[in-house]
This record gives sequence, structure tokens and C-alpha cells, in this order.
Amino acid sequence: MSRLHHKGGEPSQRMLRVAELIRHAMAQLLSRGEINDPELAGLVVTVPMVKMSPDLKLATIYVMPLGGKAQEQIVAILDRHKKFLRGEVAHRVNLKYAPEIRFKVDESFANAERIDALLHSPKVARDLSAPANDEEGDK
Repeated sequence: MSRLHHKGGEPSQRMLRVAELIRHAMAQLLSRGEINDPELAGLVVTVPMVKMSPDLKLATIYVMPLGGKAQEQIVAILDRHKKFLRGEVAHRVNLKYAPEIRFKVDESFANAERIDALLHSPKVARDLSAPANDEEGDK
């Protein structure tokens, strides 16, 4: 039954709960500087989202450095420490199996910025103001 449930793309409550636990564990690891890497020492990295596979064996962790600079470098650094991070997440999150983790750059901030720029463009502003003028003429 659960496989049929996931064909629609909606995550289950358990997937959401485990993803949030892993997100908190990763955020703690990154904020407390528990990763011994000189390249990561001066950087602040946020973990805005984690997505779990339906079987809870794969966690895709989305990261974003503060300011949006050196995104691919951050992913490469975290990939180098993947084994250590997986072990630490396993200790902090009580699961039967420690999920395999992979890191990706979070694109949601860039998408939101692009949508915001589109909404504030003169062409969209003109289109939004046109229906209001038509309604006044109908009255």
C-alpha cells in the first residue's frame, strides 16, 4: 500500500519526520564546527531541506552557504566527509539503518529570487494593472 501512496509524489508522515530529524542533526554538526576541515572553517552553511526516499535508505540533504558563494565547493567538502557525517547522523537519529546521504545545492532561493524579479518586471506590472482598468470601465 505504501508504494502506491508514493507514486503520487507525496511524502509520508514518517518520511517527513525522519527528514526533519536529519536536517536538525546536520544543522547542529555544521553550526558547531564538528567537521575538521580548514576549508569549511570560515563558512556558514545552512540546511534548508532534506528529502528522504520512501524506504528511508537515502537522504538528499540540500545545503546553501551564507551569501550563496562557493556552492559547489561546499558540496565537494561535505562529500569528502560523507562517511563521518553519516555516522554522526546515525548516532543522533535513532533509526534501524543509517541512511546513505548525498548533498545538493538548494536552488529554491535562486528560484524565489527569479520569480520575484519576474513579478516586479514592468511587463507584469502592466498586465496586473490592466484588468483593474477594464473593471472600472464596465461599471
